Amino acid sequence: MPVLPGAEPFRHEGGEVGVLLCHGFTGSPQSLRPWAEYLAEHGLTVALPLLPGHGTRWEDMQVTGWQDWYAEVDRELRALRGSCSRVFVFGLSMGGALALRLAARHGDEISGVVLVNPLNKVQGLAAHALPVLRHLVPSTKGIKSDIAKEGSEEIGYDRVPLHAAHSMRRLCGVVDAELPQVTQPLLLLHSLQDHVVSPADSARVLGRVSSTDVTEIVLEQSYHVATLDHDADRIFEESLSFVTRLAPGAGKEADAGQVGLQEGTAAGG
Repeated sequence: MPVLPGAEPFRHEGGEVGVLLCHGFTGSPQSLRPWAEYLAEHGLTVALPLLPGHGTRWEDMQVTGWQDWYAEVDRELRALRGSCSRVFVFGLSMGGALALRLAARHGDEISGVVLVNPLNKVQGLAAHALPVLRHLVPSTKGIKSDIAKEGSEEIGYDRVPLHAAHSMRRLCGVVDAELPQVTQPLLLLHSLQDHVVSPADSARVLGRVSSTDVTEIVLEQSYHVATLDHDADRIFEESLSFVTRLAPGAGKEADAGQVGLQEGTAAGG
């Protein structure tokens, strides 16, 4: 199936510091594209993959599970590690859970973690019914575009495939058990109002990780997809400050190259 327009993966070759961005369940790279482009403009190497089963039609997700989604971000991380001296992982919603698992399993290979409204537990009575319900009903109403900003839309599925939702629930259990293994510096931004992921998820992540360098920021003007919402610029700026604090040379090599190129063009013109 062709990828939905706007849902394509994104990659930018920048300097020695790389960032891997992980999008959310039933979403696509489009929800993080402005963030990725902002980081790229500041000289970072950026990878924003499309998770398997996403970005086409919801039926394609029915044959994928959390192991497929995690394998994709793990592969991208290894590729970044091959070309960058320092690598950070960022994630939105379920992408936050994937980022946390990468951090737990890769240790010092990851320099820091940035999470926006991270998923930790599938909430509600329906979550307990998923193991049975998924065999009776293929899908339920979608969760995309929980955004306060008028006119801002998320590219994602209108339906939630229940086999995939059940797998996501299993991912939450795996990641929750591994949270104490997360030791990297952590920046967590969560919305005051979120109609998809409970604020309790962020609190649990903060309470269970072993990181000692932890920053929590409350986003007061955004809903779940805060990267496309009123607080997007703050997310972008805070994450870049986080990276440059931990990797002071971040972006400088690329910036110098761009300046040199501009100067050369001017001299030759």
